[in-house]
Amino acid sequence: MSTAPAEPVSVEPPTTRALGAGAALLAQTVGVVSLLNGLLLVAVNATGTLFGAWDSPEPLGQAMVGAAMLGTTPGLFALARCHRWEEARTMMWPTVVALTGLSAVTFLNRDALVMVRGGGIVSFLYSPGWVAVVTGLALWALAAALPHPRRPRVLPDVARLPLPAWSKPALAVLGSSWFGIGTGLLFLPGYWGGFVPWQVNRADAQALGVWALALGVGVLGTLAEDDLRRSRAAILSVPGVALVAAVVLAARAEAVRWSSGPALALVAMLLGLLVAGASGLRLTRDRRPAPVTG
Repeated sequence: MSTAPAEPVSVEPPTTRALGAGAALLAQTVGVVSLLNGLLLVAVNATGTLFGAWDSPEPLGQAMVGAAMLGTTPGLFALARCHRWEEARTMMWPTVVALTGLSAVTFLNRDALVMVRGGGIVSFLYSPGWVAVVTGLALWALAAALPHPRRPRVLPDVARLPLPAWSKPALAVLGSSWFGIGTGLLFLPGYWGGFVPWQVNRADAQALGVWALALGVGVLGTLAEDDLRRSRAAILSVPGVALVAAVVLAARAEAVRWSSGPALALVAMLLGLLVAGASGLRLTRDRRPAPVTG
């Protein structure tokens, strides 16, 4: 009996989706807006002068919002240079959360806006610009991100850099902490705002909750992606947030209840962001990519 040779099985190489030009342009635009607004909010509020779109009982809340904006700028500019959706999504989804969340919080707290309540002339002029820009960018972010998961895969994939096993439990704890605190501040600001170690109102608590939620989505998304190369834009964001927030806290140290548990928890979570980001950048530089398999 003769046996015919088995026909070779063709295995198609893995493919990825192209990142739309609108998403890259959005990232560049949001990066510039975050840089300018973050610098302004940090520089003014860190000196103790209240400045922002809404009225606050303590400038530190507005300064921390600015710190989050300024700290994520490197990740946004890195996102603008991505070519594949798969290497952009760990930064893109947190950007969508931050923009849509800030737009919703601004609308829900419209009675606290300086252009409604009145206040300093500079904040009064800044307030309507904030509303217009954040709302416009939120709509743009949704339009740019949502179609990508349904697009066909057309680009060949490249080598992967899996996360080391030892880092995954720590990332799970860090991401869950930011996600949980952000959810609490956003949806129950009256209760969770009491755990913020400085004086905040509803708008402050919810705005800080949006940023905490976005950080949690970014860290947990990096954990789910399990690829340092694809998560580079998100990795670039977290150490910047930690560093700028630390500068702001040091500048307004007298406003913080340092002996409280929430203050210690905040310091630990910021330190976690710094270590996670620095470790991720170091591992990206030192480790060799794993081969792509079908």
